[in-house]
Amino acid sequence: MKKYIQITIVLGLFGILVLFRQLKGGDQQPVVEVGSQNNPTNTSPTTVQQTTQNTPSANTSGQKYKDGTYTGSTADAYYGNIQVQVTISGGKIIDVAFLQYPSDNGTSQYINSQAMPLLKNEAIQAQSANVDIVSGASDSSQAFQQSLANALQQAQS
Repeated sequence: MKKYIQITIVLGLFGILVLFRQLKGGDQQPVVEVGSQNNPTNTSPTTVQQTTQNTPSANTSGQKYKDGTYTGSTADAYYGNIQVQVTISGGKIIDVAFLQYPSDNGTSQYINSQAMPLLKNEAIQAQSANVDIVSGASDSSQAFQQSLANALQQAQS
């Protein structure tokens, strides 16, 4: 019985330590938050940083994109470069591929493995480069927006 109580106390203290580290920001793994604050289907308790950056969008005023594949410019993501290629079919974004992204260290690999699919899906859903910034991957998110905006400028009809 004494051993059971000791284990319970150790586990309780470990739980408190984990919570304390998260509250103090001591945990070095990024928090990936994505979604729209106006999206009622987002059941995640996280919040989203909205971008205030004005990135060009070709999908305003009912304009469509020209079908084809367009490569965006290379954009600086602080720890490396990001470059995307967008595929347009039927006047809509159907795919966004990452041609370049920071991947030379474990942290960059982890951050981008989490952020890239989210950014890609959000761009396809939004049909523009105006996507939410992924918390913990803000440099990558902003570089993604810049490269995608450049590719979409090429696709404007």
